[in-house]
Amino acid sequence: MSVWTLVLALGLVLIVEGLAFVLAPRRIEDLLRVFADLPVDIRRLIGLLALVLGGMLITVALWMGA
Repeated sequence: MSVWTLVLALGLVLIVEGLAFVLAPRRIEDLLRVFADLPVDIRRLIGLLALVLGGMLITVALWMGA
């Protein structure tokens, strides 16, 4: 894996994140309020699930030869 692959991956993440803020800024604010009201343990669980799902997607992509 080259440095340019990491740069590409970071660029794609920034594009997806940026699209959410461009297309639905008020929804992002609503979502942040909902997350702020959740208990810390639930927020940690959501973060852990996102981490595991991301790792699984990367593993599958590497297995498939991407």
